[in-house]
Amino acid sequence: MRRTIVYGFFATLVILLSASIALAAEAAAPAGPVNYTKAIVIGCSLIAAGFVMALGTIGTGVGMGNGLSGATNAVGRNPEAQGKILLTMMVGLAMIESLAIYALVIALVVLYANPLLKFIA
Repeated sequence: MRRTIVYGFFATLVILLSASIALAAEAAAPAGPVNYTKAIVIGCSLIAAGFVMALGTIGTGVGMGNGLSGATNAVGRNPEAQGKILLTMMVGLAMIESLAIYALVIALVVLYANPLLKFIA
């Protein structure tokens, strides 16, 4: 418990120090016109990427958990079929994991190759 509190304190301290450095760098930057539309699109892109990764990994985690649960129950009921069950389980887990990889690809496209930024001046 004490270790968790100490780690939490140090994490908060690091965040506060990094925020003060970022604010100092922002104050030193030259003032110019700000494109708020672009800032809003980038902010919404960050939120969308977070939601994509959250939903993609939650779904695949639940699917993998159900698959592993079913496979362990099947092996427990019929130990002679362990090889066939293991092979089927591995193929199924690979298919499920591909969904998480697709979510990662979509999140990276939204973050780094955002098609909406081309339409904003």
